Amino acid sequence: MDIKRTLRALTLGTIGAALSLPALAADAEVTLTIHHFLSPKSTTQAQMIEPWAKKIEKASDGRIAFEIFPSMSMGGKPPALYRQVRDGTADIVWTLAGYTPGVFPRAEAFELPTVHLGSAVATNLAINDNFDLIAEDFEDVKPLLIHTHDGNALHLRESRSDIISLDELQGLKLRTPSRTGAWLIEALGAEPVGMPVPALPQALSKGAVDGAFVPFEIFPPLKLAELTETSLEGRNKERFGTSIFMFVMNKDRFEAMPEDLQKIIEDHSGRDFAKEIGEIWELAETSGKAMQHDSGSDIIRLDENATAEMTAIGQKVVERWVEEASSDDLDGEALIDAARRAVRKYTY
Repeated sequence: MDIKRTLRALTLGTIGAALSLPALAADAEVTLTIHHFLSPKSTTQAQMIEPWAKKIEKASDGRIAFEIFPSMSMGGKPPALYRQVRDGTADIVWTLAGYTPGVFPRAEAFELPTVHLGSAVATNLAINDNFDLIAEDFEDVKPLLIHTHDGNALHLRESRSDIISLDELQGLKLRTPSRTGAWLIEALGAEPVGMPVPALPQALSKGAVDGAFVPFEIFPPLKLAELTETSLEGRNKERFGTSIFMFVMNKDRFEAMPEDLQKIIEDHSGRDFAKEIGEIWELAETSGKAMQHDSGSDIIRLDENATAEMTAIGQKVVERWVEEASSDDLDGEALIDAARRAVRKYTY
């Protein structure tokens, strides 16, 4: 780590929060900081970032080392992560595209309801194999992986085991991960409440929100099974949109590395990585769902009519997105069509 980054970490009192992987930073030719907003025990760090970093350290014979800063321990709040990596405060970040609304308009196409169909693997491969569709969104950084989780189910604080109509959701305050998620909530007649996911447990416990759109994957680290009584998904496990995550590197930092080290990072950040992370997120989804079931909460699949109604509402969100994209000189309809074809190609 260079002197400026070291001083910043020490000033913030975060040096103890960083996880230095086996290669010693003092012996490494390049030491890269990785900053994210979840805990060290999260799927993101334990099953994605740490294994990826260890593979690169091994492939580089220790010439590349990493220091991982979880839980915003380098300072700031989650929406600041993209700015931090773009400006070089952090070398690499993992964050949610929706935390910086309007910055990634093309990538949003893959998170929309009726485009994403419920498989992290399918949408990850669709994004990877069609990255040219959204590449312009990421011109200011070096993308390592753009990915999704399995998709948003709706989780409610109170028991609603008798829910038979989406009308029963009207007026509820629901946490949203993104502006397109807010559009879906508005179309349901509910009130969207935007917040980073680490703030959700407190919001649920205090009744500041009645529920949230999140995947089951996030249940273990946030202990959401203790805070919700009902979870809703579509008749055939359909999800109600998803979130786009980005694992990105400061562009100047990447380009300043020796070409052979750049290649090692490139070799570990392609299609195989996208598929692997999709599979990991799908497995974590199963674990989170089991936790919710074991807590005694209800996991309800909407009936055919309610599922069809949710799909129709999702399509309205897509139409709103296309209209807005068109006003920004994007061919929104063509992008949606291409995204849908790509996702369906890999959906199983």
